[in-house]
Amino acid sequence: MGMTTIDPEDFRKVLGSYPTGVCVITALDPENRPIGMVIGSFTSVSLDPPLVGFFPDKKSTSWPLLEAAGHFCVNILGSNQQAICRAVGAKGEEKFVGVEYAISDHNLPVIADSIACIECRLHSVTEAGDHWFVLGEVLRLETTRDEDPMLFHRGRYGGFAEVI
Repeated sequence: MGMTTIDPEDFRKVLGSYPTGVCVITALDPENRPIGMVIGSFTSVSLDPPLVGFFPDKKSTSWPLLEAAGHFCVNILGSNQQAICRAVGAKGEEKFVGVEYAISDHNLPVIADSIACIECRLHSVTEAGDHWFVLGEVLRLETTRDEDPMLFHRGRYGGFAEVI
């Protein structure tokens, strides 16, 4: 097969038709300050060993800080946590102003009221085009509340609506 050219705008539009969950990846920097990034490309990968994965953009300024930490927490956001999503998704060092969190036994920031948290040790980082494919080995996981997850679909944030 020859090389196919796909228009980036068409690619984003078509793939934007597939809704994703919204997570915040967190860790602590060397000065024990919280660092993090918002992702929508999170997935379970393996049961044995327990692995999860996500895909940070190579241009991300947050990812190198998280990678250097060597471990991270995946905080799955509820549909009512858009303010946290906006805060952590912002540029700069003020991402966690007003964001409540607790430090876990693995020394990771766990965002208050996230619907689940998954604490991981960095397993591997593989190049994947203009992104990295990050695998994390699960150390601990917990569902903290049974609520509606935050979803990202066609450029907007929202929740889940069951259709019967």
